[in-house]
Amino acid sequence: MQHDKVLILDFGSQYTQLIARRVRELNIYSEIHPFNKPPKNVDDYKAVILSGSPMSVRSEDAFHPDLSEIRGKKPMLAVCYGAQYLAHFSGGEVAESNTREYGRANLSFVEEDTFFKNISVGSQVWMSHSDTIKNLPTNGKLLARTHDVKNAAFKIEGESTYAIQFHPEVYHSKDGKQLLENFLVAIANVNPDWTPNAFVQETVDDLQAKLGDDKVVLGLSGGVDSSVAAMLLHKAIGKNLYCIFVNNGLLRKNEFTEVLEQYKGMGLNVKGVDASARFLDALAGLSDPEKKRKAIGNAFIEVFDQEANLIEDVKWLAQGTIYPDVIESVSATGGPSATIKSHHNVGGLPDYMKLKIVEPLRALFKDEVRRVGASMGMDKDLLGRHPFPGPGLAIRILGDITAEKVQILQDVDAVFINGLRDAGLYDKVWQAGAILLPVNSVGVMGDERTYEKCVALRAVESTDGMTADWVNLPYEFLQKTSNDIINKVKGVNRVVYDISSKPPATIEWE
Repeated sequence: MQHDKVLILDFGSQYTQLIARRVRELNIYSEIHPFNKPPKNVDDYKAVILSGSPMSVRSEDAFHPDLSEIRGKKPMLAVCYGAQYLAHFSGGEVAESNTREYGRANLSFVEEDTFFKNISVGSQVWMSHSDTIKNLPTNGKLLARTHDVKNAAFKIEGESTYAIQFHPEVYHSKDGKQLLENFLVAIANVNPDWTPNAFVQETVDDLQAKLGDDKVVLGLSGGVDSSVAAMLLHKAIGKNLYCIFVNNGLLRKNEFTEVLEQYKGMGLNVKGVDASARFLDALAGLSDPEKKRKAIGNAFIEVFDQEANLIEDVKWLAQGTIYPDVIESVSATGGPSATIKSHHNVGGLPDYMKLKIVEPLRALFKDEVRRVGASMGMDKDLLGRHPFPGPGLAIRILGDITAEKVQILQDVDAVFINGLRDAGLYDKVWQAGAILLPVNSVGVMGDERTYEKCVALRAVESTDGMTADWVNLPYEFLQKTSNDIINKVKGVNRVVYDISSKPPATIEWE
């Protein structure tokens, strides 16, 4: 079945992925492409959205997209930088704003138009720009303004081209989803038929056609992504799927045995491999986060290759790669968005493995993966598990890794996570964990002076991990958790709570 598709051209905004997610929430399939590397055939897309950018259109280095195959031919929505680009290079004027227009604002005027259907004066929007549109482009018609932004939204008469200086994709724009629906469904006539059930059926059919009777090996991590990928493949090829769950010694406390037990009830063919010592040896003396990630990735590939070679005639390697992995791993030379960190599960396979790669979730965001898993009847506890980084506790231990530090952090993490479950807070948090800091601090325990480790607790709320706010956990809970950690985990005498949001901080510390 062919789905209507929406093309998002990325100009480097930190929010570009959010645009795609918001569109997907409307059951509409969307794809992100760098503005300077658009798909060859834009006719495949029903509508186009231009993202924001940290760049100024007044700069000599301003990004110049080729819109000749889009503008006036397809419905187009220009967000922030895109709106200013349309104004600046089409007969309008963009100037530096007297005040940086950043944060919450409210619409003070809204023109009656399909674009603003069910959105009224006073609706809160989110601004993020230092330039502002002083004069509209040729044939521009004002649709909305705020107290400080006189041209907050406009359209080009004679075209299905709309532009806004605020970000509808962020949570703070209260009617952002409605605005995107107005544009995509009412104006661009996009059919909202991209649903989890449709995805499962189409993916299973595609996998059967692609894989035939070939054998596939998959590295399970115990997380949502690899588990949902495994179930999709299991539906498609059954016994020809061979799953390997590697214990890298950096999992949560008792996780290796607990997850293996959980998989037994799913009908999957799973082999558990304990390679803890091998990974700790590979990490010995490494403190740099990227070097730790690479050492873990290399050790995993070695262990995995060894196990895969025990399976006769295996031809495919399956991975739980999801869409944000793909986008975040594009380097600055591949598009305007900078790489934040490397992902060991995106590409990077050594030639000697001689396996073709299959990635059933490559098109999905994390929340979509969960919905797909739910549509297949997977256990809600497994689907509700907090995300856990591929390198495990190695990037939650700042500095070098030792078996003793891993043990300390596993114990701390267990107190924190079990405490969240017991207090009924686990499902209200998107991701939580503990970080072992590379500092000792003075304390007093009994009548003795101590000089022991400090740990930081981290809990965030999010839908996708691309932006996140710290969770305001109850003081009583934090107090009890701190006491439990210090009393039960030998070697720790201080607990702090991380109250940084993303951006500017990341969720993980490394």
